[in-house]
Amino acid sequence: MTANKHYLQFKDFSREEYEYLFSRTAWIKSKFKQYEPYHPLFDRTLVMIFEKASTRTRLSFEAGMQQLGGSAIYLNTRDSQLGRGEPVEDAAQVISRMSDIVMIRTFEQEIIERFAGASRVPVINGLTNEYHPCQILADVFTFIEHRGSIQGKTVAWVGDSNNMCNTWLQAAEVLDFNVRVSTPPGYEVEPERAGLHGTGHFEQFEDPMEACRGADLVTTDVWTSMGFEAENEARMKDFADWCVDAEMMAVARPGALFMHCLPAHRGEEVTAEVIDGSQSVVWDEAENRLHVQKALMEYLVLGRVESD
Repeated sequence: MTANKHYLQFKDFSREEYEYLFSRTAWIKSKFKQYEPYHPLFDRTLVMIFEKASTRTRLSFEAGMQQLGGSAIYLNTRDSQLGRGEPVEDAAQVISRMSDIVMIRTFEQEIIERFAGASRVPVINGLTNEYHPCQILADVFTFIEHRGSIQGKTVAWVGDSNNMCNTWLQAAEVLDFNVRVSTPPGYEVEPERAGLHGTGHFEQFEDPMEACRGADLVTTDVWTSMGFEAENEARMKDFADWCVDAEMMAVARPGALFMHCLPAHRGEEVTAEVIDGSQSVVWDEAENRLHVQKALMEYLVLGRVESD
């Protein structure tokens, strides 16, 4: 494995690599739950660059790196030269000479691609407007924990065709499951952004109830993602019929799970009855960001590691 292996989109890894990562995540999580120290990244440094605010991303990466024995440094573009016009490539050259791995949470995917192109160390996409691979990594692992293999299963996406939706579509291609997407008119998914090429893993539905019918997992996100706040009023009207409620969960497969990457707005994209109900696994999903990212960082820095 080369030192410059990055994780910028879900499709960057193969199914075989994901099988390794999910197995590794389960082992690392087990160590965590048993309070057994595990420090494979001792004396290694993670730099976290934030252009978009976050709770879960910062906490999971910072805590994760510390739990692996390393250290994490937080940089906000407002407080660094990146926010004052320094070329992305120049920043990448400097930052990657002083660290072992970099996580970036920013707006355009182009920014992180340019940074990775000039970096001497692995770069992880902590979120861009286009993709959110670490979150889907956690979501798929959470499904596996609760229901076993996701291969051949059906995921219903209800709401905005945003970075989460795009990444679910990539995951379906790599891991061989199906995604049904239902969005309001005018908010349909852009297949070319998700890298779809007629693989048969994606269906678009006008009616969210039909998208959820027989699904193994129903998932959604906020109606207005960061960077689209100016559209909020219009989106509240356009998405009114795309709130995941008990009726949608009732037509899904018995035992179907509900997921949401959080933060959630109860009464908008999901009802309190669903997100706080028995089918919801949002808290496991949130915690698993910590564990999958530890496995990811270990893999990018050290390559494959055999469990004890």
